[in-house]
Amino acid sequence: MTHGSPDALRALALQHLSPDIAGKWVGLLRPGVRLEAAAGSDDGVGRLGGLPSLPVDVEWPVWNEHGPLSFVASIDCARLPTAALDIDLPEAGALLFFYFDGQLDDGDALVLAEDRASWAGARVLYVAADEKVAECGTPAGLKPYPMVPLAARVEMTATEPWHPSVRAAFAPGAPLRNRYDHPVCSQEFLDALWGFDDEVGHQIGGHPHSVQNPVEIEIAEAVLDGEVPWDDPRLSKEAAAWVLLAQFDSDDAADMMWGDAGALYWLIRPEDLAARRFDRTMFTWQCS
Repeated sequence: MTHGSPDALRALALQHLSPDIAGKWVGLLRPGVRLEAAAGSDDGVGRLGGLPSLPVDVEWPVWNEHGPLSFVASIDCARLPTAALDIDLPEAGALLFFYFDGQLDDGDALVLAEDRASWAGARVLYVAADEKVAECGTPAGLKPYPMVPLAARVEMTATEPWHPSVRAAFAPGAPLRNRYDHPVCSQEFLDALWGFDDEVGHQIGGHPHSVQNPVEIEIAEAVLDGEVPWDDPRLSKEAAAWVLLAQFDSDDAADMMWGDAGALYWLIRPEDLAARRFDRTMFTWQCS
């Protein structure tokens, strides 16, 4: 929902919430790595677009019966400030993100969390530091995105008051996705948060900045095949089992537009991240 320095977010909370509620809310903040276009003097941690370097024995990711995925971004784990995060990222190697973006079929086939048949349309590949790699040309029919080098900074991230973790802290049992009677759901506090920062941005770890409802709930619904009602505690439990791996916003410099100025999200269970099972990531996208 928003990101910033710990002191700024704490000061914002204290302006609109009682000290005890503000302290509890601040305790729910999570560190994330914000990614922005690198200036000349910045240390790059990755890039949007360009051409990926794949292991020599790995083929370009393909969605069967649809075609190859487009390359979105590469993140150099060794350059990330991983020690500052609360997720277990690799200390070296690279994370490569691919997505079937509609170039080959004019957007006819959509990659949707609720459609299991489409899950192959988004992939994360982990390339270990000691693997032999080679830069790959883009498959026929795909135009690579312009390359934009990325720099990183650690910031604290806040999430929506109707997110399962916040709801559990302040109003256990309140309905998912909806407001409830508590100061953290007041229009005054929400307006202050949105006014402080309403940019989705590119990010590794931390709370996702969802364009619509919390993406963790969207993933939980998909994993449970949409068969669990909103008041079923299994949905909240499943949503709490996922953390953000990466989000990539629409970006003019990289000529990336996800729907109507939307964003792409990859989530993973912490135990799968620790075991480097990146094939178990889940993907969704949202736009306004």
